[in-house]
Amino acid sequence: MQAAILPITAGWQWIIDGFNLFRRQPLAMFFWSLMTGLLITLTYLIPLFGQIFLIAAMPSLTYITLNACRQIEAGRPMLPGMWLTPLKDAQARAGLIRLGLAYLACCLAAGFIATLPFLDQIMAALNNESFDETALLSAIQGPFLTFGLLYILISALFWHAPALIGWHRLKMSQALFFSMVACWRNKFPFMLYGATWIGLFFVAQTLGDVLAASGLSATITQLIMTPINLVIAAILYCSFYPTYMSIFGRSAYNQADQTGSSPDGN
Repeated sequence: MQAAILPITAGWQWIIDGFNLFRRQPLAMFFWSLMTGLLITLTYLIPLFGQIFLIAAMPSLTYITLNACRQIEAGRPMLPGMWLTPLKDAQARAGLIRLGLAYLACCLAAGFIATLPFLDQIMAALNNESFDETALLSAIQGPFLTFGLLYILISALFWHAPALIGWHRLKMSQALFFSMVACWRNKFPFMLYGATWIGLFFVAQTLGDVLAASGLSATITQLIMTPINLVIAAILYCSFYPTYMSIFGRSAYNQADQTGSSPDGN
């Protein structure tokens, strides 16, 4: 697998290409954004186990998203019954399950590593007889920052791994290696890509705050902001596909077809 080195402006281009993919089948991707949002909400109704399941399922959800974008790019309509079809491939499914467990293990390890050095400060803030919210917020800043830095490394490891395992039949160790190399070679585009998405979500959050401050009821504000947030999330999901295609190229796409791992799972 040869990973291309792209200019920093590729970070913006991925978002533009994602938006163009969304425009081709907006209802399909809006549906997927709605379903993933519903899944996230449902997992939070089951403390701990729901979050564990969600983290482990992330590679499979990413693979489903990539296959949907591949269908859309090819001009094939995404029907409701087609979303889970990529997981019918037993080899791809087994590889993605293993990848999900590895992703879960990495996230848990990162959380442990990030929290351990600050554990005394956190416990002191929690055990204080007079609860001090400021002290607690100060105590958890270090763990959050440390986990954020570690998660950047985890994201680089796993970013392209679902496609490399599902489409190219690579072993998990190979997929993680090639994903890390690809992300490192394109670290500046990914920095711009991430910063732009942070900015877009900040703008959406600010819009919600402005609507709430203008006197609109919470219900009306939510009715306005929910579809906006779902569309932004759908475009984000669509932008995953260009990051893969632009780095690994059309030859990688053709190679994936030759492995027999077609987007419809046959």
